[in-house]
Amino acid sequence: MKFGTDGVRGVANAELTAEFALRLGRAAAIVLLDADDRASGRGSVVIGGDTRESTPMLDAALAAGFAAEGVEVIRLGVVPTPMVAFEAQRRGAVGAMVSASHNAFADNGIKLFAAGGAKLSDQVEQRIESQLEVLMPPTGAPGTISSDIAAHTPYVDHVVGVLEGRRLDGLKVVIDAANGAAHQVAEEALTAAGADVVLVAAEPDGRNINAGCGATAPSFVAEAVRDHDAHLGVALDGDADRLIAVDHTGSVVDGDHIIAIAAVDLRDRGELRNDTVVVTVMTNLGFRLAMQAADIEVVETAVGDRYVLEALAAGGHSLGGEQSGHVIFADHATTGDGLLTALVLLDAVKRSGRPLAELASAAMTSLPQVLVNVRVPVRVPDFGSEVSARLATDVAAAERALGAAGRVLVRPSGTEPLIRVMVEAPTAAQAQATADELAAAAHRHFG
Repeated sequence: MKFGTDGVRGVANAELTAEFALRLGRAAAIVLLDADDRASGRGSVVIGGDTRESTPMLDAALAAGFAAEGVEVIRLGVVPTPMVAFEAQRRGAVGAMVSASHNAFADNGIKLFAAGGAKLSDQVEQRIESQLEVLMPPTGAPGTISSDIAAHTPYVDHVVGVLEGRRLDGLKVVIDAANGAAHQVAEEALTAAGADVVLVAAEPDGRNINAGCGATAPSFVAEAVRDHDAHLGVALDGDADRLIAVDHTGSVVDGDHIIAIAAVDLRDRGELRNDTVVVTVMTNLGFRLAMQAADIEVVETAVGDRYVLEALAAGGHSLGGEQSGHVIFADHATTGDGLLTALVLLDAVKRSGRPLAELASAAMTSLPQVLVNVRVPVRVPDFGSEVSARLATDVAAAERALGAAGRVLVRPSGTEPLIRVMVEAPTAAQAQATADELAAAAHRHFG
C-alpha cells in the first residue's frame, strides 16, 4: 500500500491488514524516531482510533510494530484525530491514528504524525514506504505498551481555551458525532464551554460510523436542529478532524463559509496573521471574491489539508482550510480540528448576536457548484497525469464555454479510485450540465 493525501487507506483485513499495520509501525518507528532514543527507551508514540470494528485489530498490530522497535507505546483508545495530534505535541511524541475518516465502516486507514504532532511531508512518507521494503528482523529490547484512556481532560481544556474565557451560555447546539471517534469528547467540550448540547449519532456499533450521518450527510443534523428548535448544528466526520455546520433553518454552512466567517472575524480582531488565508483549488470562486472585497489575500494549494498546513507554515499564516470542513487554526493546533472549529464558530455567533444564517450570508455568496465522482476500475500508475492528459481536450472545451464566469477542476481522488469533477457556473443548471458532460468523458476514457 502507498500513502495517499491522508495516510494509507483501504478495505480492512483485505487491503489494509494487521500484518501490514505491524510492518508500518516498525517502519515508521525507524524513520520517525532516533535510533539512540529507541534503543534507550526514550522514544514514544501515542495511538488513537475511531469506532470501526476493524480498528482494535489494526491499533493492536500498529502498537506491536512500534514496540518491536523499542518504542514506548501509549494507547489513547477511541479519540479524534486532532486529539492524537495534540497529545503528540503535548508529550513530544510521534502520533498515529487508525481511521478512514469519512469512509464507510468497511474501510480503514492509518494516519501518522511526526514527533510534536505535525503531519508528514511527501518525502518522509516516501522514506517510510522505502523502509517497508527493507525491514529486517527486529533486535534489542521491545518497548512497553500502556493505555491512557483518561487523556480527554487536557484536550478538552485545550479546545475550550480558544474562547479565552468567553462562554457559550444560551446557545442550543446539536452535535452530530457521526457515530465516530468524538462521540464522547464532543459533548464534553461544548458542555464545558456552556452550550446547551443535543447529541445525536453517538451510539457506535462498529458498523454505523458515517452511516447516513456526520459531515458527509448534513441533512441528518439539519433535521435534528429543526426538531429540537436549536440555534444551529455541527456535524463531525468519523475521526472529527472536520465539520460541516447548519443554521437554524437547516441550511448547510460549508467549510468555505466557516473559513470566510473566521477570516473576517480574526482580521477585525487583529489575529489574522499577514491578513492572509490559505485554501485549496476546490474553494468556491465566491470565497475568493469575498476575500478580495475584504482586502484579505488568498493563497491556494492542492487538495489536502496537509498542503494547507505546509503553506501556513511556509508563509507564517494563521488560518486555512478546505470546503469539506477541514479548518486549521495554526495558532492553536497542528492539524484540522472539528471541535476547535465548532467552538470558534459558536464564539463568533455568540459575540455577534446574530444567527449563523446571517453571518454566513454576509461572509460570502457561493457560485453554484456541482461535484460529480466518477468511479474507475482501478487507479492506474501515474493516475493524476493520466487524468490530466486524457481529459485535457474535454476540460479545455468546458472552460471555453464557461469563460471567466465559471471554473472547472478535474482531479483524481487521493484516497479512492475516483475521478472528481467540479464545475462552478453562473447557474446551477449550467454547472450540472457541464459536470455531466465531463463525467461522461471520464467514463469514456477510463471505463
